[in-house]
Amino acid sequence: MSRLTLAGCFDPDGERFGIPTYPWRYAPDDLATRRQLRIRGLRPGGQDIAAQILRPRRRREPLTAYLYRVDLARPVRPMTPARWAALAKANAARRRCPECGQDAGYVIPPTLGACVTCAYPEE
Repeated sequence: MSRLTLAGCFDPDGERFGIPTYPWRYAPDDLATRRQLRIRGLRPGGQDIAAQILRPRRRREPLTAYLYRVDLARPVRPMTPARWAALAKANAARRRCPECGQDAGYVIPPTLGACVTCAYPEE
């Protein structure tokens, strides 16, 4: 694969990549990534990808970010009491140690699989 340059990422008509493609930081203002939409209190709302951004890298394939139209985005759905309860329950389960069954007070790392005192018992 040939090395992609910043100029090679510019394809606003979508002839080379199939969808309109822009280099990093050169996308039009009416397009935004999911994260940018979320900052504005919006979500894609089921719309298709409108364009993409490519950021070339030296030894690997370029980073890709998909863009959505801001005018078609919908507001983020508000959190209901049931959603808040489910989120609290899920977070509590991530803090509970499967070995001793106590709340560790922090999220247990998946690499340990147990709280620190159970993973490294004193000998």
